[in-house]
Amino acid sequence: MSNTSSDIDLVNGCSNNERAAQGRLYKQYYTSMMSICMRYTHNEDDAIEVLHNGFLKVFKNIHRFDPLKAGLYTWIRSIMIHSAIDYIRQNAKHRKWVEIEYAAEPYVDSEAVSKLNVQEILRLVRKLPPASRAVFNLYIMEGYTHREIGQMMGISEGTSKWHLSEARRMMQKFLTTLQAV
Repeated sequence: MSNTSSDIDLVNGCSNNERAAQGRLYKQYYTSMMSICMRYTHNEDDAIEVLHNGFLKVFKNIHRFDPLKAGLYTWIRSIMIHSAIDYIRQNAKHRKWVEIEYAAEPYVDSEAVSKLNVQEILRLVRKLPPASRAVFNLYIMEGYTHREIGQMMGISEGTSKWHLSEARRMMQKFLTTLQAV
């Protein structure tokens, strides 16, 4: 996504701490960033907390935004993803890392997935344990490698692979249960 002149105006306004520009940026990106936060959290309250922490980081670091390196959407999205990972790491109740070096790839029935709407898929993803959900989102939805995920989350590459495998196994179980209904 390329930067428009209105994106640059928003960035300049936010850099100057203009409340109106900050409000416009928040409104413009709220929906898309909230959907990202929802994928990483268990409920809407947690997603809102991640979203607000992310926007605080955006406003605090807006002067670092470089339109030659990324689009504004991509830059904000990256901050939101890192905010979600920070949230997962900070909440001990979410911390369940399993060190493992090998993980088999479970089969996920693509026909079953194609019959679900976005809300149903999100509901299933949100049933995953937090660490597995984060790895699943980072790998499947965001396209990060296991090495990159390991570095972001402070886990080994093998642990990232295990969490992805576990997420896929659980998703297959969820899908099988739905098909039986």
